[in-house]
Amino acid sequence: MGYLRWCCEGKSRGARAEVARYLYSIVFLITNVVAWLVRDYSHNVLAKLHYLKGCQGGHDCLGTEGVLRVSMGCFIFHFFMCITTVGAKKLQCYRDSWHSGLWPVKLLLWISFMIIPFLFPPTVIQLYGEAARFGAGIFLLIQLFCVVKFITWWNDHWMSDDAGHCRAAAIMVSTTAYSASVCGIILMYIWYAPKASCSLNIFFVTWTLILLQIMTGISLHSKANAGLLASGLMGLYIVFLCWSAIRSEPITEKCNVRKEVPSKGDWMTIVSFVIAVFAIVMAAFSTGIRSRYFQFRKSDFLSDDDVPYDYGFFHFVFSMGSMYLAMLFVGWNLHQTMEKWSIDVGWASTWVKIVNEWLAASLYIWMQISPFLYNYGSSESIV
Repeated sequence: MGYLRWCCEGKSRGARAEVARYLYSIVFLITNVVAWLVRDYSHNVLAKLHYLKGCQGGHDCLGTEGVLRVSMGCFIFHFFMCITTVGAKKLQCYRDSWHSGLWPVKLLLWISFMIIPFLFPPTVIQLYGEAARFGAGIFLLIQLFCVVKFITWWNDHWMSDDAGHCRAAAIMVSTTAYSASVCGIILMYIWYAPKASCSLNIFFVTWTLILLQIMTGISLHSKANAGLLASGLMGLYIVFLCWSAIRSEPITEKCNVRKEVPSKGDWMTIVSFVIAVFAIVMAAFSTGIRSRYFQFRKSDFLSDDDVPYDYGFFHFVFSMGSMYLAMLFVGWNLHQTMEKWSIDVGWASTWVKIVNEWLAASLYIWMQISPFLYNYGSSESIV
């Protein structure tokens, strides 16, 4: 009876941990909504705070500083949770109870941390904004690594000898991915590079096409033999990043024939904004449980009383995601005035996404050729 009670308790604790990550994601979504409201609709309220009247840029900078303050509060909360839960291994430990339970206390703590940054002077907030650029970059790198690892895992799982029934599905997904990638490149040439003077957009799209061909060639090489599934999915991913980067170019960019100056409430602008906000939350949610991708010693075995995911890493990802949300809402520019319902717009946002695309392709190429280079180096040393 004692064993059965312990086993059931362990499973219920594990279920609580799984539910907890959904609740943290809901809180993070609320934080995004608060950041949007503060940026777009709180200028008059923020202007009444005496220590904000002298912020750089006058009245226009209040929205940006408001976003940074909300982001800072969310960062402090998750970084505190990271410190207090890091190293949790078993479901019976007190750090598991703190991560998965005591929600009234944590909600009170979250509200307190969200209010405290509004008491800081603008100098402190500007310093946090500079640090947030670095933290947002870390979040993008973690997310990028997880995406590439997931794609390679998907490819290895479906193309293994034990998964012969998945071959047909792999061919169908590969064909769809390549077709969508080629169509995306053609449409980007038509929509975003309609004339020869659009040299920058032509370079972005052309280099994406070259990267797609390089990844495909390496995947089909006999030494790599990765197949078309991984390269097709990676090709679709980098085409999406290129498309997203060009879409982030300023509204005044003449080469973007598909972009019209949006009204402050245009339904397409609102839908795009809502999708972007949910994408931020989903990125943090899905990345936060991938800690095993970063372990040097990997083990697929988990006992019944092991935590289902690394709590410390989970909150670290959310703390970096808090910085990332700030950069999206201010367009990676601490002194830029953003239009209502806009998100991740500006040349800084464009270049961040383009560099992210190039890093994604480089990481995938390295993961394909590194085993060959390692084996080649080993054989040379033996000789």
